[in-house]
Amino acid sequence: MVVILKNNIQQDKLDNFIQWLSDQGIEARPTKGLHTTILGLVGDTAKLDLDTIKAVSIVEDAIRIQEPYKNANRKFHPLDTVVQIGELKIGGGNFQVISGPCSVESEAQITEVADRVHKAGARLVRGGAFKPRTSPYAFQGLRAEGIELLHAARRKTGMPIVTEVMSASHLPLFEDVDVIQVGARNMQNFELLKELGKLRKPILLKRGLANTMEELLMSAEYIMAGGNMNVILCERGIRTFETATRNTLDISAVPMLKKLSHLPVVVDPSHAAGINWMVEPLSMAAIAAGADGLIIEVHNDPQHALSDGPQSLTPDQFDELMPKIKSMASFMGKKMAD
Repeated sequence: MVVILKNNIQQDKLDNFIQWLSDQGIEARPTKGLHTTILGLVGDTAKLDLDTIKAVSIVEDAIRIQEPYKNANRKFHPLDTVVQIGELKIGGGNFQVISGPCSVESEAQITEVADRVHKAGARLVRGGAFKPRTSPYAFQGLRAEGIELLHAARRKTGMPIVTEVMSASHLPLFEDVDVIQVGARNMQNFELLKELGKLRKPILLKRGLANTMEELLMSAEYIMAGGNMNVILCERGIRTFETATRNTLDISAVPMLKKLSHLPVVVDPSHAAGINWMVEPLSMAAIAAGADGLIIEVHNDPQHALSDGPQSLTPDQFDELMPKIKSMASFMGKKMAD
């Protein structure tokens, strides 16, 4: 349920109303806009009488929300959420490019790539320390060592680091990771999501290979229900009958998610197509559709990459792409960090 409050209400009356709701087992989460303040009610609101709520002197209106995701719902939070990552912002008109190799392979590799993408304009570096792979015989990542190498890249460039967690048991290793990524295969690992809800750091949540947008938002709800509101949604392509590309980028998901939710939405064109020459047109399409950021894979030697070489750009190719991204983002009214 959403409760719309009247203007210029007395604080003691608001406090009394919130306390009355709390006595009913309902948590009231206020959102203040330029002209309106609303309360998002979380809990078993079915027992609340709508007419009783509307009769309260400070209440302008009350609306029941049918969607099962409450915290992630734009009706609860009309303004765009801006997720803070150190000094960087994403969402609410702030656009970020996250870039780096699929897998962290060595200190020389990750620091070289991080330095190149930083000089080109990326402001967050990504790299897989733990790698979920279809084959148990494929490279599984450097694990704890990989996270340490990402720290080295951060020391060299000053960029926040983004890397994927695969198990709640690994979370102690992620205490000094700036953004924790939940990969497509773990989008519905609900026990992991509950643990991430206990943290207060940004979570980059990727859509599953065959999941609906509502299922993605319900996974975000698991994290937010634990108190962590710093969630960034990611469209990375879904599995369809098409075989020409690795996945099919659901570009329609960007405006739809922005309509349904207040959370930032980023797009991963590298995983979507799995083909490096398609990264540029898909990036342009994502920005035009309203994305708040891009995740682009860059490797200094894609032909010998230990994972996902075919979809990775070289640093020189990334240098050529970034001015186009900046131009398109500016055209769409997005602000990029200097």
